[in-house]
Amino acid sequence: MTRISLFLASVLLALTIGPVAGQSARKQPPVSIIFDTDMGPDYDDVGAITLLHAFADAGEATILATIASTNYPKVTQVLSVLNTYFNRPNIPIGVPKGEAVSDKDTQHWSDTIVARYPHQVMANTEVPDAIALYRQILAKQPDHSVTVITVGFLTNLANLLNSKPDQYSKLSGRELAMQKIKKVVSMAGKFPKGREYNVFRDTPASKLFFANWPTPVLMSGFEIGQKIHSGLPLVQNNKIQHSPVKDVFRISLPKAEEDKNGRMSWDQTAVLVGVKGYAPYYTIETGRLTMNDDGSNGWDSTGKGHEHLVEKMPVAAVEALINELMQHQPKKR
Repeated sequence: MTRISLFLASVLLALTIGPVAGQSARKQPPVSIIFDTDMGPDYDDVGAITLLHAFADAGEATILATIASTNYPKVTQVLSVLNTYFNRPNIPIGVPKGEAVSDKDTQHWSDTIVARYPHQVMANTEVPDAIALYRQILAKQPDHSVTVITVGFLTNLANLLNSKPDQYSKLSGRELAMQKIKKVVSMAGKFPKGREYNVFRDTPASKLFFANWPTPVLMSGFEIGQKIHSGLPLVQNNKIQHSPVKDVFRISLPKAEEDKNGRMSWDQTAVLVGVKGYAPYYTIETGRLTMNDDGSNGWDSTGKGHEHLVEKMPVAAVEALINELMQHQPKKR
């Protein structure tokens, strides 16, 4: 990294975690977050939830729920491990109980952290259905107050749109989303066009979501996180011991040649901008994502309602910031 990039990284870190000692800044209320994740098929989700807990410890985010968009057998146990590690064992967890993608991690890190670290949830059957939890949580929130950060499949949000009134709310899913959700920040798509995993893996859900979602949607595309590599500084930090986050990256990084300098960091960027906003890290382009039958996407620059990130700050500076935040340690309560 160049000297300029190091300087910019230090500036970004100061902007991200707040003023230095002796300075004051206007305190913004924490962002209310529902974190929707395919925790497992890739492990950048683990880095992303670490950033989210770091922001929560800094008083910048309130984690309302952590909801899986996949239903492989250990996914809720993994979420429970990570929430417990960061001293928030009681964050509600949900999982799809109907048809859903069941992809799990190919590096087999989930087995290790579930065996090694404490967690309250022992099976997917112990937690509520994802849509029931969405509706229960949203119904209790102030209007236009919730940010959904989705870093996995759009299964849950499509199902929420189709949900009916229930014991939690008399509103339809679309009405409930429109009333309670301020925006969705999604790691999804590739711009200006491409075929990206989170979108094509559940193509029907993606088509329904992008055509019908009623609130603003901001996307961090494949091309944004592809250039950012994270996890190596965490693995090399000998001061951090007995950490499930470190274990995941320690196990997984050596298993692919492309990860020798760190794992590509798609999901962390969505959490970063979901909590902090896109500036000063990125600019945005406004338009509308378009879907093709094969699950690939295009971009209609004349459309409205969608935005995607465009690089602004040097990639090395944002990479350094994400690597620093991923070394966050649990705050004692």
